[in-house]
Amino acid sequence: MPSLSSTLRARGTWIVLAATLACVALVLYAWRLPPFHTGTESTENAYVRGMVTIVAPKVDGYVAEVLVQDYMPVQAGQVLVRLDDRIYRERLEQARNNLAAQQANLANTVQARHAREAGLGSAEAQIAGADAQLGNARAQLARAQADMRRATPLAQDGSLSQRERDQTEAALHQAEAAVKQAEAAARQARAGSAVARQDLQTVVVNRDAVQAAVQAAQAAVRLAEIDLENTRIRAPRDGHVGEVGVKLGQYVTPGTQLVAVVPQQVWVVANFKEAQTAAMTPGQPAQLQVDALDGARLQGHVERIAPATGSEFSVIKQDNATGNFTKIPQRLSVRIAVDDGQALAQRLRPGMSVVVSVDTRAGRPAGAAGEHAS
Repeated sequence: MPSLSSTLRARGTWIVLAATLACVALVLYAWRLPPFHTGTESTENAYVRGMVTIVAPKVDGYVAEVLVQDYMPVQAGQVLVRLDDRIYRERLEQARNNLAAQQANLANTVQARHAREAGLGSAEAQIAGADAQLGNARAQLARAQADMRRATPLAQDGSLSQRERDQTEAALHQAEAAVKQAEAAARQARAGSAVARQDLQTVVVNRDAVQAAVQAAQAAVRLAEIDLENTRIRAPRDGHVGEVGVKLGQYVTPGTQLVAVVPQQVWVVANFKEAQTAAMTPGQPAQLQVDALDGARLQGHVERIAPATGSEFSVIKQDNATGNFTKIPQRLSVRIAVDDGQALAQRLRPGMSVVVSVDTRAGRPAGAAGEHAS
């Protein structure tokens, strides 16, 4: 029979061997190595994210009213803070008065243009009358010249008295003077028409300038209206406000951070080691374990994978071309969308810690599992 000591030694050997195997199995399971590799990749380096909007004023002024409190739900367009708007109301009234003055100038210019157009029409009528008188005078001159040509030989042979010849000659001189007078009148009428055209052109040019002034005044009114509206700082979207930092009576300027608005839509960003993403593709199912929800599990799916590792987006880039090199696994950010229809998803808040597990077997091409295992 075996002695008691040998029995104890054999039992101790088995215990040590079992403990060693348990430790090896635990290490293999922790590192997801065969035979415990299931195709599910997990990471604790994951957080809930959301489009947190920092609300800031577009105009400066003193805070007249704060209409929200910490963590209140708000709707898009809801007034959060109201600034003292007295100065901006006066600026709007000033802009409107300037617009009215410019519109009155434009109306006067329109009337002046009508008057100049009427004057130009009168000048053109005078030109037509002067041309008609000139034509008549030239016709009378031609007739007097013809009478003078007939009277001269008749007076020489005694058929016409000297007195009648002198009358004919006087009529010729009178006709010549009438032509010159008509030509002068025509020139004067054309000069008056040119002046009228110039006056009309001046009015047209001034009207264009006044029209531009009216448009500038209208733009000034719209800008004043925008500034007045901007004294009411509104929520850009539905959500909840964060901690309200603005105080009543505080003087704020454009860019001053007043309050943050956190929307309802959230997602999860999980930072996996690069080796974990070998078989990861968009659409694969993911499980989200949220610490703040007492470990509750939510369902999601891979939406997108970052185009570069986190080190590529850092401000100070690392230079691996100098000194000794130690390989450090990099991490890729993976955006996880939370599936709809989950009541607990409404309690997710940006910044919460999440443990993410992605089933990389779903959606993998045939043969990929064997290649990965090998």
